[in-house]
Amino acid sequence: MHQPLAYINSDANIARNVVIEPFVTIEKDVEIGEGTWIGSNVTIMEGARIGKNCRIFPGAVISAIPQDLKFGGEKTKTIIGDNCTIRECATVNRGTSASGKTIIGDNCLIMAYSHIAHDCVVGKNCIIVNSVALGGHVTIGEFAIIGGLSAIHQFVSIGKHAMISGGSLVRKDVPPYVKAAREPLSFVGINSIGLRRRGFTDKKIHEIQSIFRILYQNNNNNTQAVLIIETEIDASPERDEIISFIINSGRGIMKGFNQK
Repeated sequence: MHQPLAYINSDANIARNVVIEPFVTIEKDVEIGEGTWIGSNVTIMEGARIGKNCRIFPGAVISAIPQDLKFGGEKTKTIIGDNCTIRECATVNRGTSASGKTIIGDNCLIMAYSHIAHDCVVGKNCIIVNSVALGGHVTIGEFAIIGGLSAIHQFVSIGKHAMISGGSLVRKDVPPYVKAAREPLSFVGINSIGLRRRGFTDKKIHEIQSIFRILYQNNNNNTQAVLIIETEIDASPERDEIISFIINSGRGIMKGFNQK
């Protein structure tokens, strides 16, 4: 259902049962999947690819050009998965030539006034709370939760199932499965409640706790911790993912609260 007061470029590819409210602007080279609802005063700009059964609330701006002085007008995309909710006045910028796209995975909730910058990758089932700001090239793993008013430095990586306290300044990479809080942002435990809600067993949670005890509480540097983890903890997908995250961290991982 398309309201007559909406502007829809003739080049846009929109499924038949998409609901478009008044005063929406949809530019050329846009695709919107079945069952999606576009609230009034939403602007969807060139390069947007929006999945099925999404809800985009009034005032959101999707796929505006990057806020990057190096951007030269290249053809890039914003890709939003199925079943996503993007609340009022959130902004999602399209990619640059660096990666060509900004990605939000399926089943994400992007709350009001949040900003997702160019070339970010947000995994499935993430929650980005009100007024969170993601710098360019940020990567967030699936099921991560970013507390309101947090600011994420460009090129930071946040692991899957991580939970970051509201009002955080995230300057370093945050490993998977952890809770992060305080200033400077620090390890404050693993996200055990979230892991239980998602079906992790007590045995698996204990394994993850043991890994992060070695990393953050036994006075090891990162290199020492990785060697001890590989020696003392049996191989598992979770163990190997944590090790890989530490080894491949581009900005270095956050510290424990009492680490220097």
